[in-house]
Amino acid sequence: KGAAKPATAAAAKDEKKVHQPAPGVVAATPTAVAAAKKAGIDVMSLFPGSGSLGRVTADDVKLATGEKKAEKPKRPVAPGAVPLDLPDGLTPFSTMQRAVSKNMELTLTVPIFRVSREIYMDKFDALYQAVKPKGVSVSALLAKAVALAVEKYPVMNSSYDASGGTLFKEDINVAMAVAIDGGLITPTLRNANECTITEIGESWRDLVDKAKRNALSPEEYNTGTIAISNLGMFGVSQFDAILPPGMGTILAVGGTQTVVVPDDSAVLGLRKAKRMTVTVTCDHRNIYGADAALFLKELADIMENRVHVLLL
Repeated sequence: KGAAKPATAAAAKDEKKVHQPAPGVVAATPTAVAAAKKAGIDVMSLFPGSGSLGRVTADDVKLATGEKKAEKPKRPVAPGAVPLDLPDGLTPFSTMQRAVSKNMELTLTVPIFRVSREIYMDKFDALYQAVKPKGVSVSALLAKAVALAVEKYPVMNSSYDASGGTLFKEDINVAMAVAIDGGLITPTLRNANECTITEIGESWRDLVDKAKRNALSPEEYNTGTIAISNLGMFGVSQFDAILPPGMGTILAVGGTQTVVVPDDSAVLGLRKAKRMTVTVTCDHRNIYGADAALFLKELADIMENRVHVLLL
């Protein structure tokens, strides 16, 4: 019993003192009174407030109207750990982010369709390992493969024209989506079908470097005729991409996964294989489902059976 009194006294000392105002007395700061009147709130309905002796403050009114959020209790942090500080509130878009947002909205009126296909990557991956020491990236090889498939099915490189027709484009300019600090940009490999894989690799390194330094010229990012978005390096297995304005096709590339497939020549009739899922998004006004299916069939044939053409 003797120890209970000091504890009770300490608790009473820590408890915030609240003064009960006399009848007719408004226990609020003048700023709080004005803010409450403007918001149509009875200021005394917020009593006791956070001020001295329970006075209602302007912050109390802001909390009541939702203009200000109540502070959350701080989460306990383990010794040596860095406190978690999550962002909160509106962050205005940068110029690039506004442009990306506007472009995404423009595509909402386009009637699109999507087609997916699995591609076995064993031979493609072996080729990549062989050319990697020469500075050739997966992106460069993908761009070349897509460009060669477009040569056979050029409608995939076309776009819808408002006059009511299909606008074909002789140049095959492959735009590759790149995430950079504060936005997204699509450096373009121009005439990718006519360049060697080494030339494409060099151009791609230069374009990515410029993109990170915000030094791309307009013709280096707004001349694409077909686009590729690759999220495979992030472990994404499959996704759909949004069609960029002015284009008829964008190819979404997922990551390569190891799977077990039937093989009559293998022990137990099974073997491991590397497989990737790609999804093409097309403008249905000028490109049809059969066009997309045939294009993906040609792309798969190049990457599965004819990887040597990427070196020509």
